Amino acid sequence: MKTILECKDLTKRYGKKTALNHINLTLKSGRIIGLLGPNGSGKTTMIKLINGLLTPTEGQVLIDGMAPGVKTKSIVSYLPERTYLDESMRITEAIEYFEDFYRDFDRKRAFQMLKKVHLEPSARIKTLSKGNKEKVQLILVMSRRAKLYCLDEPIAGVDPAARDYILSTIIGNYEPDATILLSTHLITDVENILDEVVFIKDGHITMQEEVETIRCKEGKSVDDLFREVFKC
Repeated sequence: MKTILECKDLTKRYGKKTALNHINLTLKSGRIIGLLGPNGSGKTTMIKLINGLLTPTEGQVLIDGMAPGVKTKSIVSYLPERTYLDESMRITEAIEYFEDFYRDFDRKRAFQMLKKVHLEPSARIKTLSKGNKEKVQLILVMSRRAKLYCLDEPIAGVDPAARDYILSTIIGNYEPDATILLSTHLITDVENILDEVVFIKDGHITMQEEVETIRCKEGKSVDDLFREVFKC
């Protein structure tokens, strides 16, 4: 399998606080990978570094062999932890915005997903519930034919029904040879869709392992192991 992401001694400090401490990580294509850790462990910092929103203090991150920049933005589809859409927009206007900005955006796919959740394309984003706003943003992100999808806490703060939709949308709409890096602390909800997990604690990678290997070798679920490691 081809390497899609490499972190080499990746370090990020905010003043005296070290958010990531010499991270070394390699991710392959065609995988759904959970970036798992409690709040404050460094998950969002790592995803922002991958997307070029932060600059490393030391080390480097490479996406498909390239440092984050204009070229990598064309192959990485990013879902931030907070909604960033202009709420005065109609859904159709948000779709047009993404279509103009990203060459790999699939307009037909976006409208198909909207239809499945009975969202009217002419609706203004500000009129939607929190769950439906999350769905619209996810639809936009997953309508791209990207090589790497970075999803930061996609199921946090939404009801169980919305979580089910979000997870089914993720597994049903990404490119088969692409990689999904999904950050969360809600392990039970995502465990069944993951191929691999990366545990992160206090800015350090403490484990990278196949989900099936954990179940076979440890004789426990990823959630059980997570609770044991992080004392939840």
